[in-house]
Amino acid sequence: MNATPTPSLAQTPARRDARNDRLFRWSLTGAALLVLMILGAAAISMLWQGREALQSQGLAFFTGSQWNPVENRYGALVPIYGTLVTTAIALLLAVPISFGIAFFLTEIAPRRLRAVLGSAIELLAAIPSIIYGMWGFFVLMPVMREHLTPLLTQYLAPLPLIGKLFQGPPIAAGMLTAGLVLALMVVPFISAVMREVFLTVPARLKESAYALGATRWEVGWDIVLPYTRTAVLGGIFLGLGRALGETMAVAFVIGNSTLFTVSLLEPSTTIAALIANDFGEAGETYRSALLLLGFMLFVVTLLVLALARLMLRHLARKEGR
Repeated sequence: MNATPTPSLAQTPARRDARNDRLFRWSLTGAALLVLMILGAAAISMLWQGREALQSQGLAFFTGSQWNPVENRYGALVPIYGTLVTTAIALLLAVPISFGIAFFLTEIAPRRLRAVLGSAIELLAAIPSIIYGMWGFFVLMPVMREHLTPLLTQYLAPLPLIGKLFQGPPIAAGMLTAGLVLALMVVPFISAVMREVFLTVPARLKESAYALGATRWEVGWDIVLPYTRTAVLGGIFLGLGRALGETMAVAFVIGNSTLFTVSLLEPSTTIAALIANDFGEAGETYRSALLLLGFMLFVVTLLVLALARLMLRHLARKEGR
């Protein structure tokens, strides 16, 4: 009679570890799929609840510039344009400022000040957006109305190509003011990412450049930035996503007008600001249009993140990784 072989003591822990590894992998896969399912369900839900506006307006909803709830005419061009323009202004201002802050904290600032200044800048990210909106309304808008807007109108409005961007009454509420507030809001996010990745640059690379006579600017532009450009680009897109979805701070200072204008000094609106201002008092058809706007914001954000992933993958491929 043959005896049944018993597993050795070495095989039993190995099987247990393999089983635990499979369970861990399945749980992580389930968590990732759950997130995708939630995002997909949210997008489909907004699209389904916005079907009434989509059926009544058709493709004109995405290309039309007339937003008139009284006559049930909805064109999303104005809020889409306002969202993209304010975000572009914010990034044009925030990216160079964030680079300067991160490089100063990692290369120039005295060691005693680095931790203090770094913590102070990171604390700006914890300030609620409504505080930024109130600051923009009570502090920035008077400065814009009394000083900056008259100067821009006087010197830039007569120019042939960009003059239309700076025409309008000096009321200070507009896309330029909203872009300035957004820039202040996203600077802590972008600069924090840049600061952390700048610290990962090997000291021997920078010391070698300094030994060859390079200036601090040349070290930052030719050594630090190329070494960390993939992570820096990821931080920039993090700030971009933050700016695209901002609501209350923009609603305070953009003017909340649904009339199309190319001027940065005239009131306009964004997708998030329009939804926040009108959703509580919207009727059935109007609520459907606002939900369809929410779906548009979801799609724009998804496209931005997808573009970020493609750019990061392209950079990684160029670096041979």
